[in-house]
Amino acid sequence: MKIAIVTGANRGLGKEVARQLAGRGYHVVLTSRSAAGETVAAAFRDEGLPVEYHPLDVADPESIAALARHLRESHGTIDVLVNNAGIHYDTFQNTLTADFSIVEEAWRVNALGPWRVTQALYPLIRKGGGGRIVNVSSSSGSFVESWPGTPAYAITKTALNMLTYKLADDLRDDAILVNAVCPGWVRTDMGGPEANRSVAEGASSILWAVILPDDGPSGGFYKDGQPVPW
Repeated sequence: MKIAIVTGANRGLGKEVARQLAGRGYHVVLTSRSAAGETVAAAFRDEGLPVEYHPLDVADPESIAALARHLRESHGTIDVLVNNAGIHYDTFQNTLTADFSIVEEAWRVNALGPWRVTQALYPLIRKGGGGRIVNVSSSSGSFVESWPGTPAYAITKTALNMLTYKLADDLRDDAILVNAVCPGWVRTDMGGPEANRSVAEGASSILWAVILPDDGPSGGFYKDGQPVPW
């Protein structure tokens, strides 16, 4: 059974990605900073889905190291990493009014978090003989499609897109495909009730990059399987 790690999976998109992956036969390690993730994983198991919980704060190197140790000892290898954890859709500020404590927290979670988690788990993916890394991004991080406002969120998602591009090149010889995915404007706590896509639709956009064939693309930015302009 393939092993998939999903960060920030106690609610919203991460939770639905975990559900869909488990429904496809992956053993999912559902991670979250909140202990609510344990309750979510238990509910999935009650439905017969192969889901376990492990705490993870992607902004805390010690927490990341603890997850890596657990995976190394319990599973040996992993096949999929979905870097979903994200924070601060800051519609209430712009670049001139920005609270830098918010900006810095967004940077630690949205950009450095996926970088640190990927670096820590890379040996386990490589040991498995290849795999998939999916960075959950946003069109707000595109120079072509972005819009005014949300400076902390948009700028850190732009950084995540560049991280995707760089990782894909560095991992090309390891048969690990790395892509960024925009799930669209989704009805989550962050997206709000007016969003035009369901959580299931957003998660399906992410799953496209997980189930790519071995000769699939790497180093790109996609939504619903179609390229997003950078």
